[in-house]
Amino acid sequence: MEKNNTRVDRGLVRLNKHLSASGVASRRKADEMISAGRVKVNGRVIRELGTKIDPTKDKVDVDGRGVRTVARLVYIILNKPKDAVTTVHDEKGRRGVLDVVKVRERVYPVGRLDRNTTGVLLLTNDGELANRLMHPKHGVLKVYKATLDRPIRERELAKLKKGVMIDSSVTVPDDIYVLPESSGMEVGISVHEGKHHLVKRIFESIEIRVLQLDRYSYAGLNHHGLQRGGWRNLTRKEVSGLRKLVGLTDA
Repeated sequence: MEKNNTRVDRGLVRLNKHLSASGVASRRKADEMISAGRVKVNGRVIRELGTKIDPTKDKVDVDGRGVRTVARLVYIILNKPKDAVTTVHDEKGRRGVLDVVKVRERVYPVGRLDRNTTGVLLLTNDGELANRLMHPKHGVLKVYKATLDRPIRERELAKLKKGVMIDSSVTVPDDIYVLPESSGMEVGISVHEGKHHLVKRIFESIEIRVLQLDRYSYAGLNHHGLQRGGWRNLTRKEVSGLRKLVGLTDA
């Protein structure tokens, strides 16, 4: 562990960056945890912001629990199948996305999709990137295909384009349109907000029920070429694009 930042130390990283990369919290939240005396390095409470550690040698604990060092960063895109939950531990014992994506590294879903919602889901062990992608201030765009229980009317579509009240504030889709040759039964909708069940609630505001919801794209990445339940590792270019999107420089 190194307190002094006056020299460059190979292999040393800031403690807040280590906590973020390990999926504990964002860097800002990690700084708050450090200041509150919740973080120990080699058994000693650390309160000094900017403290550097050697992740390969120093033992870090938060609230008495050890922080696992991420050996290799992994970035995965999954075309999530129906009936798979996105929680890491499901108390009901239901199949989860980690049962679909089986890798040696311990990865986590970036955000959540409802159990019956299909489509793009990212999984990673890069905590800092995941936290930023999920933070509302970055406004990550999500594109869905919604299959409806009845055709949507032109006046209803126009109403949604102007915005509807969700959780005491007006929600305006970034884009919404009827899909060709669907007779008004399938609608494409793009949103950047992350409110719970947002797309379903948008259609509920005009008394339409969503029968099937598929997330076609997240942060510019789509599931083209992936069968339902299929997954692949992101390319270096795709990872770089995600990092740039949320204001991170390439590692």
